Amino acid sequence: MKSIIFVAVLSLFTLLSFAEGEPKDKFTDTMLFGDVRSEGEHIPFATIMVKGTTMGTAADATGHYKLVGVPAGKQEVVVSAVGYQNRAYKVDLKIGDPLTLVVELKPDQIGLDQVVITADRSEKSRREASTIVSTISPKLLENTQSVTLSEGLSFTPGLRMENNCQNCGFTQVRMNGLEGPYSQILINSRPVFSGLAGVYGLELIPANMIDRVEVVRGGGSALYGSNAIAGTINLITKEPVQDTYSINSSVGLIGDNQTADYNLSMNGSIVSEDFRSGMSFYGFKRKRDPHDVNGDGYSELSKLSNSTFGASFFKRMGVRSKINLDYFFINESRRGGNDFDLPNHEADISEAVDHEINSANLTFDKFMRDHDKLSFYAAMQSVNRGSYYGAEQDLTAYGHTEDLAISVGTQYHRDVEQCLFSPSELLLGAEMTNDALKDQKLGYLDITTMEHVGTTTITDQSVSTVGFFAQNEWVTNNWRVSLGFRLEHYAISDKADSDGGISGNVFSPRASLMYNLGEKVQLRSSFAKGYRAPQIFDEDLHIETSGARRVTHENDADLEQENSHSFTFSVDISETFGRWQTQFLAEGFYTVLENPFTNEYGTPNEKGEVVYTRTNADDGAKVQGINFEFNASPGARWMFQTGFTVQKSEYDSPQEFNEKRFFRTPNNYGYLSFSYSPSESFKASVTGNYTGSMLVPYFGNTLANPEVGQLNEVDSSFDLGAKISQNFTLSNELSLQVYAGVKNLFNDYQDDFDFGIDRDPGYVYGPLSPRTIYFGVKLGNLF
Repeated sequence: MKSIIFVAVLSLFTLLSFAEGEPKDKFTDTMLFGDVRSEGEHIPFATIMVKGTTMGTAADATGHYKLVGVPAGKQEVVVSAVGYQNRAYKVDLKIGDPLTLVVELKPDQIGLDQVVITADRSEKSRREASTIVSTISPKLLENTQSVTLSEGLSFTPGLRMENNCQNCGFTQVRMNGLEGPYSQILINSRPVFSGLAGVYGLELIPANMIDRVEVVRGGGSALYGSNAIAGTINLITKEPVQDTYSINSSVGLIGDNQTADYNLSMNGSIVSEDFRSGMSFYGFKRKRDPHDVNGDGYSELSKLSNSTFGASFFKRMGVRSKINLDYFFINESRRGGNDFDLPNHEADISEAVDHEINSANLTFDKFMRDHDKLSFYAAMQSVNRGSYYGAEQDLTAYGHTEDLAISVGTQYHRDVEQCLFSPSELLLGAEMTNDALKDQKLGYLDITTMEHVGTTTITDQSVSTVGFFAQNEWVTNNWRVSLGFRLEHYAISDKADSDGGISGNVFSPRASLMYNLGEKVQLRSSFAKGYRAPQIFDEDLHIETSGARRVTHENDADLEQENSHSFTFSVDISETFGRWQTQFLAEGFYTVLENPFTNEYGTPNEKGEVVYTRTNADDGAKVQGINFEFNASPGARWMFQTGFTVQKSEYDSPQEFNEKRFFRTPNNYGYLSFSYSPSESFKASVTGNYTGSMLVPYFGNTLANPEVGQLNEVDSSFDLGAKISQNFTLSNELSLQVYAGVKNLFNDYQDDFDFGIDRDPGYVYGPLSPRTIYFGVKLGNLF
């Protein structure tokens, strides 16, 4: 029934969108040409687009451009370039009468005018978004020498990456004091990043495939669905803009014993001369040896091998229509424990997983009328994982998991000339998702009885949702008022569970307000309601293993839906002092959780198996705090960025260890990034991450009663890094970059790891790696 409703809504959108007929514009013999400048210097590779169409081009290396075939008549041309404010020009194009347009852009080093899409699922300037959107740029990922996405996520307000397993390196991102499953991970705006992908996913994604990361803090579930209580993280992959190529090779030496970490990446893009089609591609290869910090013979950093390839293709089907196809494939193997030269079941401890991930996203965009936009999309991600979580030559520890996540939908954006008291922007959409996961414990031959033990299905779960979302934003000179909602039906079934399925209907409203208090100060506030259904989450698919105990996670049979009410208020101040551009943000957040999920720690049975059961807390919980952000730049050669979070996350009543506070959640944390280029060819950067003290449970072998465990308040840490690079011009089309640097310069790394076969692998905190020295070279035509 829900599928029929979804198809009906989809069809209705199509009929409404085409009701006024196909635009009559066709490719013509008009010509627009000129150059793009800033402060007397040409800007290479700027993008020139005609608003309301898919027509556009890019400037060449000298800053000159030519655009042909634009529909005749009055058009609006929008010019953009990284590090500069967008600028729009009104032009009147005539057939057979070439028009010259010389563009002058103002510098925007701190990204105040950057176009973002995550705030309300449509493109607009960051200044115009009624919700704060923070962006992690490729420059920041380069300054921090982030090999994978996980290393760069901590460099934005409110976000913190952490490692949760000493054996295999299970990582998660925490936003505004809430753990990973409270954040909705999107790939090119599509919710196909499943719970299985989330176990190691953020460390699987190489940094060179990312164009940018957009982060929206606070409840965004009104537009993006479930699990967006803390916010959304949108990974936007690289798109072709101009002809480029590069290859990058680096090696890192980890810790005192100089464990090797080899990385090789490549990027390229090709765009047709008429800018109507193009393709970009990227590849990544990584090999990291296991690293033992405390010398007990067991790894603290797992052995890694990663191969990734991806591509993005676009084709302009006409003046007002465009199709995009994105695809990537990841093949990764990792293993932690000891005896790496032996099969998994012959080691004392082995936590090993092999991933094959395929992800694809197809989008069709069509501009209607003047600037209205209709989009259809279909996205999928399949994960095939082989695993072994075992100790002491355990033959029962092999597993196999398959997961397929699909998202299909449509959305329609329309500019309304007058709605009640002002012009407005209307967004309507319908979306259907399905995530089918099957987790099995593989059979084996019991050599003591010579009997074959069959394969056991642990989970065969399907989670499907059908949602309709709508939002209207009223726009005046100083105000933006946005009201929206998402109406969603979810159904969860598990073939391995005789109790049947769970379903529910959720209405998630959202409201936001932005007020321009002059040209330099913006005030924003928002409210959103969100939810988390009692499905399988990423931590349920990770197993902690030692010689003494084996920890698994499961949901309580009576687990109920968790709801949230999220409030934010922010002050955003931008000021220019001569050549200096500065921006300061203070953002308060307050989230109330109803029926919050919490863990009940079981006791080991005779086999040492422990179950952590997710239940609903008797009372609610509250997360509150303030994010601060400050950015400053006097020009392209200087950049300073910093952010700091002060927060508190507590249940209303004591939980495990008679403690109200959330575990693994510091009350304060932050980052800084500083870069300086005394010349166009040389650059130096300093970056750092601070993590305050926090509570971490410990069930280790140094305790008198490790089954009961104890709660430790661990020390704060500061991870400082530095990097220098030098560019050499080999020809007009080829440059060489040589770079070197260090991560965690002062080796402020955890010094109380548990040890031996009976260690507690979950007792891990602080920086992701010890001191690492790295160096590398990069060849390409555009850095």
